Amino acid sequence: MTATSFAVRSGGTRQLAGTGILLRFALRRDRVLIPVWVAVNTLMVLSMPNTLKGLYGTPAERTDLIHQVATNASFRALIGPVFDTSIGALTAWRVGVYAGVLAAVTSLLVVVRHTRDEEESGRQELVASGMVGRRASLTAALLAAGVANAVLALLVTAGLAGQGGTGALALGLGLAAVGMVFATTAAIVAQLTESARLARGLISAVLGAAFVLRAAGDSASDDGSSVLTWLSPIGWLENLRPYAGERWWVLLLFVAAVAIQAAVAYELAGRRDVGMSFLPTRPGPATGRLGTAGALAWRLQRGSVFGWGISFLVVGIVYGGLTDGVTDLVGDNENARQIFERMGGQSGLTDAFLASMVGMMGLIAALYVVGSVLRLNGEETSGRAEPVLANAVGRLRWAAGHLVIAFGGSVLIMLLTGLGFIVGYGKEAGAILGACLVQLPAIWVIGGLAVLLYGVLPRAATAAWGVAGAVLLIGWVGPALNAPQAVLNLSPFGHLPKLPGGQLEWTPVLILLGLSVVLVGAGLAGLRRRDMTT
Repeated sequence: MTATSFAVRSGGTRQLAGTGILLRFALRRDRVLIPVWVAVNTLMVLSMPNTLKGLYGTPAERTDLIHQVATNASFRALIGPVFDTSIGALTAWRVGVYAGVLAAVTSLLVVVRHTRDEEESGRQELVASGMVGRRASLTAALLAAGVANAVLALLVTAGLAGQGGTGALALGLGLAAVGMVFATTAAIVAQLTESARLARGLISAVLGAAFVLRAAGDSASDDGSSVLTWLSPIGWLENLRPYAGERWWVLLLFVAAVAIQAAVAYELAGRRDVGMSFLPTRPGPATGRLGTAGALAWRLQRGSVFGWGISFLVVGIVYGGLTDGVTDLVGDNENARQIFERMGGQSGLTDAFLASMVGMMGLIAALYVVGSVLRLNGEETSGRAEPVLANAVGRLRWAAGHLVIAFGGSVLIMLLTGLGFIVGYGKEAGAILGACLVQLPAIWVIGGLAVLLYGVLPRAATAAWGVAGAVLLIGWVGPALNAPQAVLNLSPFGHLPKLPGGQLEWTPVLILLGLSVVLVGAGLAGLRRRDMTT
């Protein structure tokens, strides 16, 4: 039973009146978000075959890789098991888990944006006053996520068809299916809480739990047969086994999960009023700790800071624990060594691996800064900033509270990343902390761009996600494709010294710091001069 059929049976076509118009509106609002995230995911997948051909060009090299992964539980936990020696199977192994996670993130962002975000801002009440069905908004949100996942599936299938059409179709459908499972999960959570921020946090926690279950299962078994792996939708994607004797029946698990969750979401949507939720919102104190704009900003964003910080600490521990084994995994493969050196410098394989992994964490931390900065935009468009600014609180003071959390929070999570690497690796504590902290100027440049867009062009503020996505793509895919240095230098991260192991050059660090200051200053100047959203 699909979500649409459930809605029709519940109240007829009037329940879906206006769905087409709302879908077109949603796709228009997401004309930057969806294409950028789908493009990043697609390019990440399609870049792998040529990279893997260069890394493991012979059957003997691929057989040796499978043996190394089968005997290394840590790498299975990080990436998953390998089921075949073909380039297609290695592609599915190398990027399948992370492409599935990225599809899930895209889907949950789209669904929450067009359900709970709309209700929290008050726009949904205005829409509902017209000739719009009770479940039209939810349906449009799920269809928008469906469009994003369908495009992803088509692009991946077409791009990998040269490796085998059947396996390409299985991987494309599997990625789209993971996305839709978490889209319907987001649809349920959006009915439970009044806060879009809390909804995104809860769904992210579910996604994190799914990843941990899959990792625990894969570390215990080298063939994906663990019960823990089967408890995770990401584990289902592995067990679909693209290019390795496809198990098409696994798709039925995705279909069942999507149908059941969609039915629950539609039932919940029909049992509450617009703007309300099933989980009551706990009122906070109006005095004391919240007597300043900065204290209010901390109260609003502390959950995000803690969540990101704990996640980075755990990932740092995992990557640190893998460091000693990277030499065995790479072995005599010169191409693999060169990729690590392009990402992390030429100071030895261990230091190059550490530098590349720290750089990856810096790229992801840029997403935190963008989201934290754009919290200003959410507070403004929802109308919550208006009563704050109506008191003796200036715009700059109000914005400064959130920016301190955004930029200061990035310092905290990079320090926790370093602590995780130190715990996992147990060596080079000072060098690792320095490597983590040197990522901050590039992270702050991305945050400064977000401030500039919000302050000067608030309607285009969400384009900051596109900038962060492009930088992420350059950092992840560029070194694997041996992209020219001119392309890598388009990212601020391309100008950072490669630590640990490399030489600390202060000139690019100071230039990036100065650029971030200029961007933030220009954004705040624009905020001070422009009209606030009404």
